[in-house]
Amino acid sequence: MSTFVSASRTHEVAPKGAIVLYGPERGTFTYATAHSIKADPATGRPMLDVAVPLNRRALLHALKQVAENALPKGEFLPPTILSVNQDAITWWCAPANRRVFMDCAELGNRSAVVPHPGLVFRAAWNGFSVFAVAEDMRPTPETALYEPPYFNTWDDGSICIGSAHVPKQVDVASVEGWERAFFSSAFTHPNHGRQRVAYENGVYAFWRDMLDGRFQSYPKEVLVPMNRTLGQLLAGAKGG
Repeated sequence: MSTFVSASRTHEVAPKGAIVLYGPERGTFTYATAHSIKADPATGRPMLDVAVPLNRRALLHALKQVAENALPKGEFLPPTILSVNQDAITWWCAPANRRVFMDCAELGNRSAVVPHPGLVFRAAWNGFSVFAVAEDMRPTPETALYEPPYFNTWDDGSICIGSAHVPKQVDVASVEGWERAFFSSAFTHPNHGRQRVAYENGVYAFWRDMLDGRFQSYPKEVLVPMNRTLGQLLAGAKGG
C-alpha cells in the first residue's frame, strides 16, 4: 500500500496491474503486455502474473484511466486563484499589512506588522516562488512582475524554504498553508543576485525603516522590475 498525492487529493493505493513495454532499443517500444499483480507465495510481496498481449485499444484505455484519475476534480476557485494545472497553482495576495519576522545580525531578532505590496505566489512540485506587483487589483496576463522585496529569495522569485513547514499538496485547499509558511518564517539574509529594492542605503535600511513603522502603505517606488509579465510566468517563459 502506498500514499498517492495528486493535485487535488491524497489517498491510499495498492498495485493492481502492470504494463511492460518491449522494443529493440532504449526509448523505442513496439509491443506491450499486461500483467495482473499477485502475491509471491513465499514472501507475500507483489509480483507480476502471466503476461497477456496488449493491443493498441486496450493500451489507450489504460492510459486514459490513469490520466483521468490524475487530473484534479472540479472545485470552486476563489477570485485570488490565477492558474491551476497538474504541476502548479498560482494565486494573488492583495496589498495588506502583515507581520514579518526578521532574524539577522544587521537588524536583530525583530517582528512587526508592516505594509506589503500585491504579491503573486506560485507553489509547484519543484519549488515555491513569489513576485511583487504594483497594481492593487487582481492581476492580468499583462501585469508586470517585480522582484520580491524579501530576504531568502532568488533572482527568479524562488523562495529558499529552509526549515519552513510547507504543505505536501499543491492545490486550492493548501494555498493558505503555503502563505502561512512564507509569512511565519524568519527572514535571515538577502540571497545573492539582483537588487531586490531600489532604496537609498540598500535593503537593510529599507527593512529597518519598515520595522520602525516609517511607511503607512507599501512604497511602490522601491519596486524593481523583473522585465517579465504574469502571462510569461504562467506560460513558463523567462523575462527579457
